[in-house]
Amino acid sequence: MKIDLRATLRAHNTFGFDVFADHLAYLTEVSDIPLFVEKAQQQKAPWQVLGGGSNLVLATNLLGYTGLMQIKGRRLLESTDTHVLLEAMAGEDWHEFVTWTVDQGYGGLENLALIPGTVGASPIQNIGAYGLELSEVMDSLTAFDAQRNEWVQFSAAECQFAYRHSVFKNDPNRYIVSSVCFKLPKHWQPNLTYAELAKAFSEQIQKKEKITPKDIFNKVCEIRSAKLPNPKILGNSGSFFHNPIVPSQQYQLLKERFPHLVAYPANSSSSDWKLAAGWLIDQCGFKGYRSGHVGVYEKQALVLVHHGGGTGSELLALAQQIQTKVFDTFGVQLSIEPVLFA
Repeated sequence: MKIDLRATLRAHNTFGFDVFADHLAYLTEVSDIPLFVEKAQQQKAPWQVLGGGSNLVLATNLLGYTGLMQIKGRRLLESTDTHVLLEAMAGEDWHEFVTWTVDQGYGGLENLALIPGTVGASPIQNIGAYGLELSEVMDSLTAFDAQRNEWVQFSAAECQFAYRHSVFKNDPNRYIVSSVCFKLPKHWQPNLTYAELAKAFSEQIQKKEKITPKDIFNKVCEIRSAKLPNPKILGNSGSFFHNPIVPSQQYQLLKERFPHLVAYPANSSSSDWKLAAGWLIDQCGFKGYRSGHVGVYEKQALVLVHHGGGTGSELLALAQQIQTKVFDTFGVQLSIEPVLFA
């Protein structure tokens, strides 16, 4: 296991903030994980593991040990009449893995195309987009329990998935995911529950033409590319705030005050509503706003961006400004989606 001392993390976070790690360990083998934890424990030093760096804000240097998850590998574990079971190692690039599944003829993950990050981080965040959440397709995962110093397995149910949440967020310095298994259906049906996708394929649906996983994959990539900036060009972490969920009564009051309020039923089992955070931010005049080296993306108010030369502290100050304005205007508290190191 290679370890660099006082290493820059600029290339390892999609905002491109130039902060340093005391010890940067490259986790390339499964056996590196317990060794990494042991080194930190022996020195009584803090530790953290980074994946693609696409869901975090680095506003300070990282003390102790920082692991870079780089374990690669993907394979077919099982194929039955009804499903396939695929395994991907935690360091696999998420979009590359989705691309591989589609190219192999496996449908089920195409709605989650072009989401930045690694496979290992996907269940922690319970990533979701275009009508699909990871919790709907994940079968199980393997992780190292740093508290008990042993390997453990989690079923999807044991992960306690919720909107952008899992059991791993309750105790972020306990488990390190090494691999994830996905159960995908053999008798695939297109998921067009998201309005924009349904609209895009309305003609094919009307004509009863066949829609393939590749078709949806390509359309999702097209839509995301039009809405979200490429982090290699403009630093960002995608959606910066959660879409807030409010009770029906609060939603009705807001709807009366703001007739054009954008919202969706939170789920089928409750009367709560999910508000579009991007719309709330846009109504407060922040779309395209710039403050020093950071700002709000001109095409999508939900995305905060780093124009270069700035710091995570600058970005968090802007986020606080947005939260305050949205709360003063709508009485709704926005919560930040990325993990903060501040």
